[in-house]
Amino acid sequence: MISEGARAPDFTLLDQFGRSVSLSDFAGRRHVLLVFYPLDWTPT
Repeated sequence: MISEGARAPDFTLLDQFGRSVSLSDFAGRRHVLLVFYPLDWTPT
């Protein structure tokens, strides 16, 4: 678990177009927001 205020480790995910995007791609920006949206048919 990452502590509040700690730097997140670098990771890579696919965007909505299937392209790889890494957290390090946003280096130097002040804020980055990651949103997880489960599929509409899931009970989450």
